[in-house]
Order: sequence, then C-alpha cells, then structure tokens
Amino acid sequence: MFQTSADPVRPIRVMLVDDDAMVRTGVRALLESDPGLVVVAEASDGDEVVSALHAHHPDVVLMDLHMPRLDGIRATERLLREVNPPKVVALTSIDLDRYVYEALAAGASGFLLKDVRPEQLRAAVRTVHQGDAVLSPRSTNHVLRHFAHSTRRDLVDEAHRLMASLSEKERQVAALVHEGLSNSQIARRLACSEATVKTHLSHVMAKIDAPTRVQVALLVERASPAGGIEG
Repeated sequence: MFQTSADPVRPIRVMLVDDDAMVRTGVRALLESDPGLVVVAEASDGDEVVSALHAHHPDVVLMDLHMPRLDGIRATERLLREVNPPKVVALTSIDLDRYVYEALAAGASGFLLKDVRPEQLRAAVRTVHQGDAVLSPRSTNHVLRHFAHSTRRDLVDEAHRLMASLSEKERQVAALVHEGLSNSQIARRLACSEATVKTHLSHVMAKIDAPTRVQVALLVERASPAGGIEG
C-alpha cells in the first residue's frame, strides 16, 4: 500500500471582534491571503465573544477596544476567564497610554494599531499563537512611560513580593521574558531545552497569576524599575 502525503498543518484559527463590518471584511481578506490563517468567527460587540468562542474555538482573537455595548478590555477579561482561552491581540485606531496598559493588564498578548502593515498583522497572529507577545513600537513606548510615572509604593512592594516567590531559575526566565526573548532564545541563553523553559514559564505565570507573558514582563518592570531584578 502506498502511503499518502502527510496531512497539512492545521491553520491558525482567528476570530475578529469589531463593530465595523467593513473593518472585519478588510482584516479577514488580509489574513486569509495567508493559507496558514483562517477566520472562523466574527463578532460585532464584546458581549458576543464568549458564545462565539464556545461555538468556533479560535486560537487567536483580534479585539477592537471601542465597541458600543461591551468594550474590548472587558471582553478580553471575559475570554481569559474561560478554560483554554485564546490569545488576544488588541487592534485599535486610538494610540493612548491608558488603552495600551489596560489591554495588556486585562491579559492581551499584544497591542497593534489598525494602520499596521498587512504582513505585520499576519506575523503578529503567528507570534502570539506561538506564545510570544507583540507590541507596536509606539505601544512599547507607552508601556515604558506608564511604569516611569507609576510610583505607587504598594504596587511596587507587591511586585517585589511576587518576584520573591519564584525560584532562581524562574526569576531568570522571567527576566529574559522581560528582555523580549522568545522561548527558543531563552533556552539558548540558559543552555537548556525549550520544553524546560516552557515549564519554568508556566510555573512563573501560575505563581504570579499572570495569564500572558506580557504580564510577566510588566511585573518584572514594576519590581525592578532600574532594569534588573534584585537579589
């Protein structure tokens, strides 16, 4: 018997959430020009996302932040309370510090502006699906400004307490996540397997209650405003 060719790799399943039907149509066309991406669901408001998640099981959700009934921040929080939640990328036309930080604090794995180039959008979907984070350059500056102006002692003390709960290896992994390294890059830096890095990172996320690696990086930044982890 002749062996048939291997099954193709399953495409990344994407859900679009935006109250503008024209935007959804345009983004769908951009994504589906790549055979490795497929849009499996659309929603016009944040209050539709959980039912769409259960019906279509997307891997990645592109989430508009400004919708008439339930905004993208609250919708992201709802999604990430689900079992096996998807990765979420905030996609918006408004570039303000508050929106960037609130989206990431809600658990989004990235923040992009709607004027992003098509190839950057497709790459962002792949990046967050692999477990990494993605931010536009301007959004990165917003996050850094937020922490530069954040002086609440109780938040800093809590960040130090959470970082102190980690093992030495977990702290090293968290610090390298903060540097923006991928799991494979961290594995090379620490001379260990990528599977070991994933195990350490899952422990970090569980201990500090961080649903995404973005929030790991934010906590490290708050615990160490000078750029390094003490101790």
